[in-house]
Formats: sequence, structure tokens, C-alpha cells
Amino acid sequence: MKEVLERRLDTLKAEYEAGQKMLAELDAKRAQLTQTLLRIEGAMQVIQELREAPEKTP
Repeated sequence: MKEVLERRLDTLKAEYEAGQKMLAELDAKRAQLTQTLLRIEGAMQVIQELREAPEKTP
């Protein structure tokens, strides 16, 4: 019985570690995506402002 419990505990520890690693990877991807979206939003704002600005002719 004790051997079965030890094996199950080892399995659960491995699954927990794998889950922690996956969560860290997803957090990193989320941070990257957030930065990308902020850059896109900034570019869209600049384009909208340029589109709405009166044209200057030299």
C-alpha cells in the first residue's frame, strides 16, 4: 500500500511541476501579446490622427 501511495505522489508531483511550467509559459505569451496589442493600438492611433489632420501644402 505504501508503495502505491509513493508512486501516486510522484505522479502528482510531476503533473504539478508540468502544470506550473505550462502556466509560466502562458503568462509569458500573454505578456508578449499584451505588448504587441499596445504597439498596434499606438500605430492605429497615429494613423487616425494623421488621417484626420488637415493636409499642409508647401
